[in-house]
Amino acid sequence: MGKTKIVKEKTEEAVPQKTEAKQAKTSRKKITSGVVYVDATFNNTKVLFADKVGNTLLWSTAGALGFRGAKKGTPFAAGKVGDLVGGKMAALGVADTDVVIRGVGSGREPAIRSLIAHGIEIISIKDRTPVPHNGPKPKKPRRV
Repeated sequence: MGKTKIVKEKTEEAVPQKTEAKQAKTSRKKITSGVVYVDATFNNTKVLFADKVGNTLLWSTAGALGFRGAKKGTPFAAGKVGDLVGGKMAALGVADTDVVIRGVGSGREPAIRSLIAHGIEIISIKDRTPVPHNGPKPKKPRRV
């Protein structure tokens, strides 16, 4: 009818026991300085922390925190994003950073202030907002 299952008796088998408990995941190396990039548009605010070489270590946006629609571009949302990234930076052991700002949104200043609130010293603030030199060619005038 069916296959029969053969069970073998095992005598005195050595069972390995785990003596070490799993440790929480921690950063391998302490980072003392880096660069914070703040991208503040009218619709959203993004904050990114990278080391001096340019490797991204952590980031967050207003949309990732649960803000939706027009609320993503508010100064309150930008402050919350900066607060989250600042807390993670403090946990990494970051003491000082350079800040690079892009965009003309209302979240520029609150994102930086929330970093300062976590005890992170700001060395320099650079404004790298892209500015068009002449822009696209305008439309021809309408003939009626």
